[in-house]
Amino acid sequence: MTQPPSEHDPQHFDLAVVGSGILGLAHAYAAVKRGLKVAVFERTSTPLGASVRNFGMGLVTGQPPGIMLDLARESRAIWLHLAARAHFSAREAGTLLFARSEAEHDVLQEFMMVRARQYDYRASLLEGDKLNALYNGRFRHHRSALHGTEDLQLYSREAMPALVAYLHSQGVHFRFNTLVHGTADGRLSTTAGEFRAERVVVCSGHDYLTLFADRLQPMNLKQCRLQMLRLKTEEPLPLTHAVLTGLSCTHYGAFSDLPTARAVHAEIEANAPLLNKHGIHLLVSPTPYQELIVGDSHHYGSDSPPFNSEEIDELMLGLVEHTLATRVKVIERWQGVYGSKGPGPFSALPIDAHTSVVLMHTGIGMSVGLGLGERVVKALLEGDSLPTPTAQPAPATALA
Repeated sequence: MTQPPSEHDPQHFDLAVVGSGILGLAHAYAAVKRGLKVAVFERTSTPLGASVRNFGMGLVTGQPPGIMLDLARESRAIWLHLAARAHFSAREAGTLLFARSEAEHDVLQEFMMVRARQYDYRASLLEGDKLNALYNGRFRHHRSALHGTEDLQLYSREAMPALVAYLHSQGVHFRFNTLVHGTADGRLSTTAGEFRAERVVVCSGHDYLTLFADRLQPMNLKQCRLQMLRLKTEEPLPLTHAVLTGLSCTHYGAFSDLPTARAVHAEIEANAPLLNKHGIHLLVSPTPYQELIVGDSHHYGSDSPPFNSEEIDELMLGLVEHTLATRVKVIERWQGVYGSKGPGPFSALPIDAHTSVVLMHTGIGMSVGLGLGERVVKALLEGDSLPTPTAQPAPATALA
């Protein structure tokens, strides 16, 4: 290891992070709070990737038991700590996952009776009078609702710039509009010149070509493209919870391997096969401005085609209007994107003695990224192995 960087050397850092998405900022925060000299390099003028195009959900309830649930809980605590200091919204009302059918209700019931008890998920199942009491009876047309109380709502397009500003105030050096086109053995070649760092962490999102393409290519990584909407309801709806439906029981690991989830898969295929075709499950996240961020669909490939399908938007709009029992108006459309289809939910790869690559392979970076960055930096400083996803628990037994 070379000598620690001087405070007066603008080209030399304890930690250089490539990428200013949530995973990159997570590493920067974990390092600067330990007193390290940190730089973040970003090719654009502000974070523009997955971390600002998403729902802003810090989802704990949906994470499968094991490291992903642990990371989500660790991230939740860090989010709340940062929100109070960086002055961005982190709402704690939680999520409501509505069961629209008996099959979906069976999954929620099994989750509460088996998994929630085994792994201490903080959730409750609302039925009858408790369901009808929600929002003056607006959701009485559903069978039941799972209230996940640990889940956060973060308005990403405001939270990310606020987090950048806060980290800058703590001493993190940001080099925006700077492309890192090569790094090895603690040296970074960039469009702004040469830099050095004792450690380099590459958090390049869904860019698998600019750095270490030779190491990433065998992993057969993909991009996932999503269609997203921002809406207003025709009538006032002061929604404070994020909303999901039983469709998410086939998507999130906390539910998808439960025996009862098979019936939901079959029900969707029989009654609404287009939802499966387009990978649609409903997520509704209220913003601080009485608007709703809604999605999403899933298209996997080596690139993200720029063309949106109106059929997909119409399917999502139908789902949200039925779920919320109100008409809505679209005020913005965009495409989300994230890295996907890796060997697990994330990878933390050592490249050389100074360099590591940390990537998410699923769209839950906002939910688990802060915790993952904390673990990676701790491991690097203590000389431990980088974190890896562990095997998921065996499927729970069916209800009697």
